[in-house]
Amino acid sequence: MAACEGRRSGALGSSQSDFLTPPVGGAPWAVATTVVMYPPPPPPPHRDFISVTLSFGESYDNSKSWRRRSCWRKWKQLSRLQRNMILFLLAFLIFCGLLFYINLADHWKALAFRLEEEQKMRPEITGLKPANPPVLPAPQKADTDPEDFPEISSQKSQRRVQRGPPHLQIRPPSQDLKDGTQEEAMKREEVPVDPRPEGDPQRTVISWRGAVIEPERGTELPSRKAAVPTKPPLPPARTQGTPEFEEARKWVSKKLHFEKDVDVNLFESTIRILGGLLSAYHLSGDSLFLRKAEDFGNRLMPAFRTPSKIPYSDVNIGTGVAHPPRWTSDSTVAEVTSIQLEFRELSRLTGAKKFQEAVEKVTQHIHGLSGKKDGLVPMFINTHSGLFTHLGVFTLGARADSYYEYLLKQWIQGGKQETQLLEDYVEAIEGVRTHLLRHSEPSKLTFVGELAHGRFSAKMDHLVCFLPGTLALGVYHGLPASHMELARELMETCYQMNRQMETGLSPEIVHFNLYPQPGRRDVEVKPADRHNLLRPETVESLFYLYRVTGDRKYQDWGWEILQSFSRFTRVPSGGYSSINNVQDPQKPEPRDKMESFFLGETLKYLFLLFSDDPNLLSLDAYVFNTEAHPLPIWTPA
Repeated sequence: MAACEGRRSGALGSSQSDFLTPPVGGAPWAVATTVVMYPPPPPPPHRDFISVTLSFGESYDNSKSWRRRSCWRKWKQLSRLQRNMILFLLAFLIFCGLLFYINLADHWKALAFRLEEEQKMRPEITGLKPANPPVLPAPQKADTDPEDFPEISSQKSQRRVQRGPPHLQIRPPSQDLKDGTQEEAMKREEVPVDPRPEGDPQRTVISWRGAVIEPERGTELPSRKAAVPTKPPLPPARTQGTPEFEEARKWVSKKLHFEKDVDVNLFESTIRILGGLLSAYHLSGDSLFLRKAEDFGNRLMPAFRTPSKIPYSDVNIGTGVAHPPRWTSDSTVAEVTSIQLEFRELSRLTGAKKFQEAVEKVTQHIHGLSGKKDGLVPMFINTHSGLFTHLGVFTLGARADSYYEYLLKQWIQGGKQETQLLEDYVEAIEGVRTHLLRHSEPSKLTFVGELAHGRFSAKMDHLVCFLPGTLALGVYHGLPASHMELARELMETCYQMNRQMETGLSPEIVHFNLYPQPGRRDVEVKPADRHNLLRPETVESLFYLYRVTGDRKYQDWGWEILQSFSRFTRVPSGGYSSINNVQDPQKPEPRDKMESFFLGETLKYLFLLFSDDPNLLSLDAYVFNTEAHPLPIWTPA
């Protein structure tokens, strides 16, 4: 083989005739050395790669675009880290796009539902001006009120001034009205009411302990729902005739108009404006306030046009467009369940059932909703799904407080006929005892904390101080005496929340010590929570405790708080101001802001607390809404 391989290189250079010539010496062919008959092919030239470009009707011009590498080759040249980062970024963008699509779809769904409802409500606005027509009926002008005329006003000013509020005629009078009130009643009939006929094909569905009951046609609703009394005739006017009242009435008549393109909060506007107008009507008998109340109630109704019938938090009283807060589609549970007293009373007075039906659908819905804990409710509810959100968090402070208050007060308002409301209230109080009640150290003060996903927090808002008064009110109307024991204990705690502060005024939020530690008090305050907003909850409960028990120590405690308000919050130029620091009597830092509830609630409850007349807004005749506006208790028909 070596010889053969050695000769291969020499044979490659010889001519073709050399392969046919016998070997020298005449040796035969048989013994001749093996010769390669065919030369091997020449080796191909060495190249890294060959690039072939196919062009369709174009010529190669050697430009950079023709020499670009393919996307796949570029991708392969990236490192593994770079590829992972790009894939993660793409996945993140896809995820964000899906979230945006879902959110946008919900908004479009709500908008389509709102437009559909507006189409249904279009008969309500027929007859209005074609240019920029308001969604809701235009209010009647106050000038049509016969009492606006000078001769009638002069007659009212001659009436004898009485001490205290006039006696409220709870049962509407059956006799014909006199002294010009028949004319007012005729004008009242002209106020727009719900255009939907009595025989609305939409049937009411009632939820009871999770079971849905649909009444059969031709049957009445269960007795657990209070029937709306027939529209009562207007009572005769009982205005006091004082200069202050006449001035306020004139302002309401001439300057309080609701045809404004402005968003209002449904809850705050209901308890303050609607509740105030209804209360003023009852205390004065002046139909002006009722007309204003009905007009304003109509303008709030678009808030209930949601897929779940849980109202939006905000509504434009000029355009009728309602919407949730900009940062969420949720409403606060306390807000949607603390407008029932006012809307129910508005239906009773006007005969328009739509107001009561709207709020009682909310009550029935929440009654059968899952997510509660022994009667305690979460703080938020979604207006689209109608389900509780932020589950597992329970408090009697902000965003949940007045839900429990209105359970009891609706039961009282309806003449104690709606047992479902009472059952929910009693169950909730037992839930408070089981999950939220603790005792502080070293004084063993009873307080109501918060529960978040099974973890207890010794935090208590000043807002929770409504509870002692609500418990006492329930005992006054026949609930167990054990509720009064708890009311007394919590009242002591709320008093100490004021007394243990250097200014004698409670902070917005306190934390209680659960374990005995030398040199530490029961109540501690964080720097961000030491402000006071002139809130009424403590003096509200003092009023109820004094009315129910007659114990004058509650008057003494209220007097101490009033003195602290006068000393640390009163402004020399007039009025009172919230303060930033209840722990510094030298520098309480006034905020130059006085909330309206200081006049509407705090001072009113102090006035009632210091009165020894139990008939002054008697608890047998009135129930106060959560803004301290008295509304009548319905008498059985």
